[in-house]
Amino acid sequence: MRRRRIFAWEITGFVFVSLLGSFLHFVFALLDGWPPAALIAAVNESVWEHLKLAFWPSLIYSLIEWPFFRGQIKDFWTAKTIGIMSMPIVIVSLFYGYTTLAGRNFLWADISLFVLAVLTGQMISYRILTSRPFASRTRILAAILLLAMIAAFSLLTYFPPRHPLFLDPRAGEYGVLK
Repeated sequence: MRRRRIFAWEITGFVFVSLLGSFLHFVFALLDGWPPAALIAAVNESVWEHLKLAFWPSLIYSLIEWPFFRGQIKDFWTAKTIGIMSMPIVIVSLFYGYTTLAGRNFLWADISLFVLAVLTGQMISYRILTSRPFASRTRILAAILLLAMIAAFSLLTYFPPRHPLFLDPRAGEYGVLK
């Protein structure tokens, strides 16, 4: 019964993250470029900004989920961190892989990658949530990694490095566009 309950939560998370992430693609424009919205919403068409669309909804859903599992699963945040970390890895690897082969990107493929990455992250989280506990040092490492991701996703839209991951291919610029 416990596995089915966790699986239901993770599938609900897949739907939640997919829908909220899709909505966040348009929020910055809908709010007429309101700078605080740039924290969680995509501000341009760079790959980095699309990674935020998986990260923030996943973190929000984890915060919603946490009270229902608190005290029942020792590795909750470890599972969530590893699941969340897997999403950008899937997106970046498959996006650059297929665009290198195809010579360009396709909207249908980009959307499919996003959905696949979210599903992968939720299923990795499920596997960890239903497996044996990790050592405490693994939990500490996961906490450090989660804090590092929060810092990166909070700051790098406003202060992007000059790297192709952060380049808006349409505007040829980085970060929050004027």
